[in-house]
Amino acid sequence: MTDTHGAARPGLSIEITAVDGIRVLTLRGEIDHTVKNELTEALLASDGATWPRTVVDLSGVTFMDSSGINVLIAAHQVASDAQGWLRLAGAQNSVLRILELVGLDQVIGCHSTVEQALTA
Repeated sequence: MTDTHGAARPGLSIEITAVDGIRVLTLRGEIDHTVKNELTEALLASDGATWPRTVVDLSGVTFMDSSGINVLIAAHQVASDAQGWLRLAGAQNSVLRILELVGLDQVIGCHSTVEQALTA
């Protein structure tokens, strides 16, 4: 039996850039309850505001649970309220399947690449 208590967790890395006034968050790792606050801080300002147009690059995300879904829904609602949008790009099959199961792909635009998301 292997003791995993205290073992390092993969975590989540977040890189933020901008392309033509559109914020692009490139995520790598796993999205679960342990990184929920970090992802929320990256997507939403402390006052609850957000950039009006944001693309979230999920191509490096290997796992997402309901914590990630909830953060994406909140960011989408804030962006929509500001007459903006949130788009998802590059989700791997396992993550895309979760988005489809909960119907989030019908609410938030899902695109194959960041480039497609930027120009949709």
